[in-house]
Amino acid sequence: MTAVKTFPGGIHPDYNKALSAGKPTVKAAAPSVAVIPLHQHTGAPCDPLVQVGDEVKLGQKIGEAKAFVSAPVHASVSGKVTAIEPRPHPALGQSAAVVIESDGRDELDPEIKPSGSVEGLTADEIRKVIREAGIVGMGGAAFPTAVKVSPPPGKKIDTIALNGAECEPYLTADHRVMLEQTDDVVYGLRALMKACGAERGLIAVEDNKTDAVEALRAALRGTAERIEIVLLHTKYPQGSEKHLIKACLMREVPSGGLPLDVGVVVNNVGTAAAVARALRQGTPLYERVLTVTGGAVASPQNLLVRVGTSFRELIEQCGGFSRPAGKVINGGPMMGIAQATLDVPVIKGTSGILCLAREEVVRDEPEPCLRCGRCIDACPMNLMPLWIAAYAERGRHDEAERYNALDCIECGACAYVCPARRPLVQAIRLSKGEITARRRRQAQAART
Repeated sequence: MTAVKTFPGGIHPDYNKALSAGKPTVKAAAPSVAVIPLHQHTGAPCDPLVQVGDEVKLGQKIGEAKAFVSAPVHASVSGKVTAIEPRPHPALGQSAAVVIESDGRDELDPEIKPSGSVEGLTADEIRKVIREAGIVGMGGAAFPTAVKVSPPPGKKIDTIALNGAECEPYLTADHRVMLEQTDDVVYGLRALMKACGAERGLIAVEDNKTDAVEALRAALRGTAERIEIVLLHTKYPQGSEKHLIKACLMREVPSGGLPLDVGVVVNNVGTAAAVARALRQGTPLYERVLTVTGGAVASPQNLLVRVGTSFRELIEQCGGFSRPAGKVINGGPMMGIAQATLDVPVIKGTSGILCLAREEVVRDEPEPCLRCGRCIDACPMNLMPLWIAAYAERGRHDEAERYNALDCIECGACAYVCPARRPLVQAIRLSKGEITARRRRQAQAART
């Protein structure tokens, strides 16, 4: 019997995945107007390659990544550029975006053609394909994938781990990708392994997705590379990079460090599938699978969506609101970002659109800390959230830093279990921002 692996700490929230888990992915209607932000990734935003009035093709590069940590963006429809201006953004509040009025023809950019095979391309060539395709982490963080598979000198990567845990409640998009794009997931993993010279591949899946495990095992038969499925205990935040590595490999990423410090690169299963399409068809990342779900949605679904489609359009394609919505979130309930408007576009990192009914939204006023210690027991990073938050609320960020505030992954487990409803994550996030800003000022002063 296969051992089920996990990590210390964590929580078991209500997962509510049954709303969409068994529903095959449906192709969403292409937007009549696509609003494509030039900043959809960790790192520097893109510079526009088009001007107002230009005609563009589907898949055409419209934003160039000048910085190393960045990723280009591509048109998700063919049509005419009608504006390049700041627009609402689901993660940043507002960002410069290219607005394209679709001509309804979906004429493909003639530059899009197969790039080659894993066997026929060198590691450098695979990394170039990944970068040109604008592929980023599709689990939510949206870190440029080409950067991940380009380790600095002296950093040897021996393992590529694919994250198929999808531990965030409500979301089922990755589950559908593993079931419906199984061959692409495996092919993309093989490409990622070659890109950074890793001898070993892992696909980590929680034990509540046994159908995905069986599909992946079938797809791996006959594969020459050393790839295995690792079964994980269903627990939150099992999909966190550091905790996935701890569970699968018993390696601990050091404080302030990265997975590559322990020889590992972690990618989302959707990212691997996007890499496969970039190689096999030359398709850049202009669409993705996401979940539209929650108690306020009439018909929760998993959708294949073009980047630049508004939340409003997708909710309408799912039957609209069956009950008054109390909150609409980009992502899941634990780490997602609540939206002020439905007129925000899907970006590469949008894993879901969660629409909670008013009665599902907890609005209790926070009470004084009870010193119960539940947040400490739940914290997967072995931190003391109550003390970090207390110092943060008082502006004592030096003390918060001494309690390792920067190691917080903002998973929300502490706030979830807090009986006093303390806004622990918000306070810690504030302190992290202050600490980072101070370090940046100190570094700049040292350079001058």
